[in-house]
Amino acid sequence: MTNQIALITGASRGLGRNMALHLAKRGIYIIGTYRSGAAEAESLMREIEAQGGKAVMLALDITDTASYQDFSSALSNVLKSDFGRERFDFLVNNAGNGLFSNFIDATEEQFASLVATHLRGPVFLTQKLLPLLEDGGRILNVSYGFVRFTLPGYSVYAAVKAAVEVLTRYMAVELGSRQIRVNAIAPGAIATDFGGGAVRDNKDVNAYVAQGIALGRVGLPDDIGGAVAAILSDDMAWANGTTFDVSGGQLL
Repeated sequence: MTNQIALITGASRGLGRNMALHLAKRGIYIIGTYRSGAAEAESLMREIEAQGGKAVMLALDITDTASYQDFSSALSNVLKSDFGRERFDFLVNNAGNGLFSNFIDATEEQFASLVATHLRGPVFLTQKLLPLLEDGGRILNVSYGFVRFTLPGYSVYAAVKAAVEVLTRYMAVELGSRQIRVNAIAPGAIATDFGGGAVRDNKDVNAYVAQGIALGRVGLPDDIGGAVAAILSDDMAWANGTTFDVSGGQLL
């Protein structure tokens, strides 16, 4: 995998940051995007460089489809100027937001925000970037375990993520002629700042969630970063159109 390039959306924090670090440790060059956390993005870039890797961070608002053409042009320029390449190898559609509400309380604004970030963004950003993705490359979409089990407050979020998993299968079929593999990863509860950081910071919430996981603890960012690196590796080259549940066995 040495000298290959991964583009990770939402790479400046949370799971995206950990994905970038794990891939960089395997010799993958990183192009990460961030929406507003420029300082966090800079910190990630410096950390990767300190470990002997190479990283570039680009601003991107995943909800602003009108900006995709300019982003594609900026990405093309970075590929040439910083990496001496015309194309990149891996696209990880990770950027996300957490707007959680009971079904009866969900608003149109919340619905639109979730769709724009988790579904419309990956659809149209991937479309725009396909000319820059190598034949034989890989796309990994990020879903969530709530597609397979239910908890109060996650109905709309889970429905949008279910659409991502269906999209993944169709993308795998349509892009197969270019030998592009498309899969999804579905984490369970992870100790990050996502969703306000309750699983990470609230001991009672952490313990309650851990009771429903077969391995007896909530997930850590390294659990997901390592899985992403494995899924994108050559050892998983025959996996296609698949959603990998990486939850430690949550609510089986």
